Amino acid sequence: MTAFIKQEATEKAREIEIKADAEFAMEKSKLVRQETDSIDVTYEKKFKQATMSQQITRSTVANKTRLKVLGARQALLDDIFEAAANKLAEAAKNKSQYAATLKGLVLEGFYALNEPELQVRARKADYAAVEKAIAEAAKEYKSKVGTEIKATIDKENDLPSGR
Repeated sequence: MTAFIKQEATEKAREIEIKADAEFAMEKSKLVRQETDSIDVTYEKKFKQATMSQQITRSTVANKTRLKVLGARQALLDDIFEAAANKLAEAAKNKSQYAATLKGLVLEGFYALNEPELQVRARKADYAAVEKAIAEAAKEYKSKVGTEIKATIDKENDLPSGR
């Protein structure tokens, strides 16, 4: 009888142990799955952060490059404008060339604006040369376009003397 009871107790202990091992394995599997999911979520967050950081860095570098290019372009344009201003100042010293340039500029303005009446701004020192250029340009404009044009110097808003 004691052997039977001992046998029953051993079987019961084995059943309890098997059941406990199964519950342990299930709980362990559940915890491993939860931690794996947690690690995956953390990895996704860090991957997104790294991707965003790379995009921000790329964008920053591209913007800095664009700013350098724009700065260089602006410096080049400033140099070109400076050179043009110097050439204009030199051209103003050669009266015949300056008169031809003024006539060409006035005529170009006539063509571009295509208005019957215009006002031309000029430096005070150039009023006489500009008057002559306006007269010659108006004559040429009439011969090419066939329309009369009237241009006057805007003496209230003259250009600064500059160089």
